[in-house]
Parts: sequence; C-alpha cells; structure tokens
Amino acid sequence: MKPHEEQARRAKECTAALRRASGESRSAAIRAMAAGLRARSAAIVEANRGDLERAGKDGLGAAKLDRLKLDANRVEEMARGLEAVAAQPDPVGRVADERVGPSGIRVRRVRVPLGVILMVFEARPNVTAEAAALCLRSSNAALLRGGREAAGSNRAIGECLQAALAKEGLPADSVQMVEGGHEAVDDLLKLDRYIDVVIPRGGEGLIRSVAEKSRIPVIKHYKGNCHVYVDKAADAAMAESVVLNAKVQRPGTCNAAEKLLIHERVAATLLPRIAGALKAAGVELRGDVAARALLPGIKAAVESDWPEEYLDLVMAVKVVKDLDEAIRHINEFGSSHTDAIVTGDAAAAGRFLNEVDSSSVMWNCSTRLADGGQYGLGAEIGISTDRLHARGPMGAEELTCLKWVVEGDGQLRQ
Repeated sequence: MKPHEEQARRAKECTAALRRASGESRSAAIRAMAAGLRARSAAIVEANRGDLERAGKDGLGAAKLDRLKLDANRVEEMARGLEAVAAQPDPVGRVADERVGPSGIRVRRVRVPLGVILMVFEARPNVTAEAAALCLRSSNAALLRGGREAAGSNRAIGECLQAALAKEGLPADSVQMVEGGHEAVDDLLKLDRYIDVVIPRGGEGLIRSVAEKSRIPVIKHYKGNCHVYVDKAADAAMAESVVLNAKVQRPGTCNAAEKLLIHERVAATLLPRIAGALKAAGVELRGDVAARALLPGIKAAVESDWPEEYLDLVMAVKVVKDLDEAIRHINEFGSSHTDAIVTGDAAAAGRFLNEVDSSSVMWNCSTRLADGGQYGLGAEIGISTDRLHARGPMGAEELTCLKWVVEGDGQLRQ
C-alpha cells in the first residue's frame, strides 16, 4: 500500500471514533489546538519565515506573500478563530425535520458527518488550522495538503494539532498533513474507497485540475471575480470607502473586489474621487472607453480583463448605463462568489440582491465581509461557488449531510 493510501486508510479508521466522541470532547480538543498554537507561536513564525524566504526567491508576488505570511498576531487570530469554532453549537445529531408517516413510522432527518475530507489548498497556512477545527467540530477526519510554498508552516501547525488531539484522547490521525507533490494529490483523488469529499481551495488552475482528475465528489471553490456596483443613488463617501476597502484591505484574497462598475449618471463626479483614493493606495486601474475618458492615462481594459481574478492591486472599471447593465455584466463575467451594490435606493438594492446570481450578494458593505468569521461561523473551510450541497462560506454545518432515521413498532409495507 502506498504511503498516501495508508494515510487515507488510517483517516477512515478514525471516523468511527469521531462519531462516538461527544460534542464537548471535540470542543475540548479544538480548544487544546488553540492553546497549542499559542504555546508554539514562536516556532510556527520561525518556520513561516523560512517559507517566506524561499517564496521570495521563487518570485512569489507581494499579495501572495501577504497571504503566506504569519506573525504573532496572525497566529493569535488563528487561535481565536479555533476558540470560536469550539464555542459553536455541535451540528452533529441535530434534527432538521421530523414527521410521522402514513403507516405510523416515526421519521427524522438528522445531521451526520461527511466522513473523510481531503482539503487541497494553496499559500495560506491559517487554512490548516481552520480546516482541521471545522472538520473536528463536524466529526470528520481531515487529510490536509497545503501548497509547497507553505510546507514548513503547515508542518509546524499540523504538529500542534495532532498533539492536541492525542492530549484530549482523540485519534491523532483524525487530522493528517499530506506531504509530496502533485503526484500525491493525484493518488489521493483515486481513493474513493477511503475519502468521501474533496475540497480544493486556491487558484482556478488547481481547482479545475482537481475536479477533472477526482473520482471523489468535489465541492469547488472557484475564483473570486468580485464586483462593486456604484449606483446612481449611492452616497459618495460610502461609495469611496466601500470600494477602497473591498480592493485594498487584502487584495490577495478571493473576496477582494476586482471590478468597479459605476452608473453613468454619477460617473463624472464620483469616479475621479474613487479613482484618486485607489491610486493613492497603489492600485493600477484599467478602464473601458467611458472610464478612460474620465480618467486620462489609465490603461485600457481588454476583453480578458472582465473575467480575470487579479489577486493583486489591479482593478478594472466600467461605466454602465443602468442597473440592468450592471446585473447583466456581473452575471456574465462574475464567478458567482461575492458582489456588492452601493445605493440609497432600496428598490434598486432589492433587484440587485435578487437577480445577481452569486453565493453572497451585499448592499452598502465591502465584499471583504464575505467570510465565515464575519458571518458568525467562527471560521470557514472555504467559500463554495457550487450550487449543490453548500454555497458561500462553509462552516461546520456545511461539512455535514442529512440521513433518514426511521423508528417503528413492527410496521410492514402493504
């Protein structure tokens, strides 16, 4: 048996113990994980420093380096995120529906774990801790394969997590780090005997590759080509602050805005103001013909810009005729991730929220708020752009499914 198949087999063996474990024992283990991260913070940051040095030599861009970077504050944020997951209600065993059938049988639908989850992700080592905690909260075993650029950081975090599981009497192999290159992932994607769900999180190329090769169901977290539409009834100061935050607060994340759409009636007054704030923050703007007429000197946006996810300080700008054009543009070129409208017109907002086909739609707030922690989930395993099983930020409940539990008194089918 190959090493990665052996890992998957051990993960499958852990699922029975996880199903038996009480919600409180799993919460205690997640709290122990958080304590372990704090206790080993210096070692984690040191391991991350080595990853950053290697990534810098390999030419990784500034935004991606920011996603990779850990410091004491970010380790503390990870720990607090895990404590928030530990404090959540246990989704396992929750009754979603119950009824009595015509024959008198008592029927319930109950939330149960998915089983073994393979998580394949890039760059962000905090995902290691969050994914492990969410899988444990929902009684799933986790195989975690991070990107090679974060190998040292992930290894250090993984050691903390396994030590905490063992300390609390749960199987350490409930959370395992997967080493190796693309061939390791390719091998794992064939192991439908042991692995129940695959969740890829990263660039579009990674996700497409996993979806094409996998024999196992995949919950896809495709790219975040997010939009902010500034309507004719937008408050100027709010529009400027929302767009600026959505683009520059952390440009390397999937919920950062990549496109700015603005109504033609306010473009002449609002666009130069918003563009000035973006340029002052170092953003490169690319515009359509109408935008370039108002912002001389910016680059021309070409057709390939509209579906692009930059993950950098780059933003494309389009002047639209009306709300209808904004909605059409987003639904054609967006990635079904997160899109926002800034407006004081409740009717326009209502149409936008109803007609834009994305996993999160927002009114008068930044796309950067599309996040499990910001939605009260404590943490997220990712943001699904799929339409089946889960959509949007995925917390612990989204890592469960429903099964039918039927009780009777000897009833037979007539």
